Amino acid sequence: MAVKLRLRRIGKKKQPVYKVVAADSRSPRDGKFLEAIGLYNPLTDPLTFEIKEDRALYWLNVGAQPTDTVKSLLSQKGIILKRELQRRGLTEDKIQEEFDNWVKIREAKVKTRSSRKKSKTKADSQEKAGKEEVENVETGTAEVKGAASDKETAE
Repeated sequence: MAVKLRLRRIGKKKQPVYKVVAADSRSPRDGKFLEAIGLYNPLTDPLTFEIKEDRALYWLNVGAQPTDTVKSLLSQKGIILKRELQRRGLTEDKIQEEFDNWVKIREAKVKTRSSRKKSKTKADSQEKAGKEEVENVETGTAEVKGAASDKETAE
């Protein structure tokens, strides 16, 4: 029996929530599964992903193949990294040390991404304000944003 780690959709229409399950590859998406090992909600900000790490490692070690999406989610949590370190035959202390280093690097990346995103949105808003000024100067109008023009108030 070929086992896959995949997403099983639950939730309402237009509001998907997924269970991460170990299922036979021949069963339908929302059909019979062997074990539920996690929950994934893509609509929350930031997205919610909870997983039973020990069970995910168990299924990976017995040969279960994750789908692309599940593999990406497991990588984000560091479970794929832990599995690779275990396969190399490292001790638990060494694995924990490598994982801690990975967490520090990941936090630094997330921090720089968020600061870039904030500075980009700030620069975009300043650029938009500058363009509005230029448009008003070129057309010769000096309207306040949100104020109605004289023609609209006359009607």
